[in-house]
Amino acid sequence: MKPVCLAFVLAAASACVVPAASQAPTTVITGGTVVTVDAAARVIENGAVAIQGETIVAVGTAASVGGAYPGAERVDATGHVIMPGLINTHGHAPMVLYRGLADDMALMDWLQQYIFPAEAKTVSPDFVRVGTRLAALEMIESGTTTYADMYYFEEEIAAATKAAGLRAVLGQTIIQFPVADAKTWQEGLARTEAFVRQWRNDALITPAYAPHSMYTLDAAMLKAIRASADRERALVLIHLSETKVENDDSQKSHGMSPTAWLEQLGFLKPGTLGAHGVWLSDADLALLAQRGVSLSHNPESNMKLASGAAPVGKWLAAGIASGIGTDGAASNNDLDMFEAMRVASFLQKHTTGDPRALPARAALEMATIGGARALGLQARTGSLEPGKLADIIVVDMSRAHQTPMYDPISHLVYATRGDNVRDVFVHGRVLMRDRQVKTLDRAAVLREARAMQQKVKAAVSK
Repeated sequence: MKPVCLAFVLAAASACVVPAASQAPTTVITGGTVVTVDAAARVIENGAVAIQGETIVAVGTAASVGGAYPGAERVDATGHVIMPGLINTHGHAPMVLYRGLADDMALMDWLQQYIFPAEAKTVSPDFVRVGTRLAALEMIESGTTTYADMYYFEEEIAAATKAAGLRAVLGQTIIQFPVADAKTWQEGLARTEAFVRQWRNDALITPAYAPHSMYTLDAAMLKAIRASADRERALVLIHLSETKVENDDSQKSHGMSPTAWLEQLGFLKPGTLGAHGVWLSDADLALLAQRGVSLSHNPESNMKLASGAAPVGKWLAAGIASGIGTDGAASNNDLDMFEAMRVASFLQKHTTGDPRALPARAALEMATIGGARALGLQARTGSLEPGKLADIIVVDMSRAHQTPMYDPISHLVYATRGDNVRDVFVHGRVLMRDRQVKTLDRAAVLREARAMQQKVKAAVSK
């Protein structure tokens, strides 16, 4: 297996500029270390990024960019890192309201004994709206600018996400048994089709199909979902080979792995993202790469539920577009992508016995441009390049746990936490400045979440 890494180059690069309209850019973020994660993998000391409207128009040194846009508003990032916003490729946003509800058990026990029953009693449009606002607040405060989601009442998630200013790929869940927003899988499919049509042209929201898994849907259902997604030209999100039990049951029922069975159904196509992929074989990986399926690595959830460690090095060596996810906060128990990057890297080193496995540069790529590729958004976000959307975070690097700093890439993955993020921009809009979230009333979000907690406690205690 070839080691996978990014050859980041430390350089005082000259500015790369996209010709702008006559008016000055809205903002020049200047004076920080710019980590571009672009094809040249530049790290620019005393760098700057210029934004006009929703678009990045220049990336380079502070002197060159500042000279090109003398009238722009300045955001001083001296001593900080300017980098692409993090991309969380798998989660269930409203499940933040189940954070800590049930811990320390295997996936199937956790789902069947606690989560599915709790959802049956508590999930509603209001629950989803309150939970999404709480998740959005946590993601903004920890530097996530784009996330992927699979849940119910996804139209409520879309509205709350858009209001908070985040970018998202949102999958309406389809599942075999009755759930809060659909009594049958056919009703769930109809809801999904309506959701995709309603949101397909939105600047921030990419609607998607989210069949839960191959063990909660049968062949006919999965074929119907695939055909509908093809007609709508929509992305598909699905849990895939998360546990050994899932793989063993598939071998007993179908005589093949979940991946091979989905291939037999004609389900595997470009625009499909499989979450987890812990138990994928070499043959599975070759098939996924051939079919253009992407994967989301969720190391903390997989570790907490004792599901295993995904062979991420093999994913990357196979050329599979791969991102990092937190999973839902009910099984993680937070949405901090800096923590997820660090754990992803450490887990690969631990399981392979190779300290070179998933180095910091590769983990950072998975959490940014790699995640964008996995979600089909690489032309729009995931790196700092002129012409791309201004999804940018400024990370404070002055704390004791980040001092001294020899290598900003090392520090971003191995030393930095979500609460080190100072500023967040999405689509050029300021979502957080100096740790103050601008698009959500923090006190109200927390108050609503605590009130919902009381309803959940009352419901699950009955």
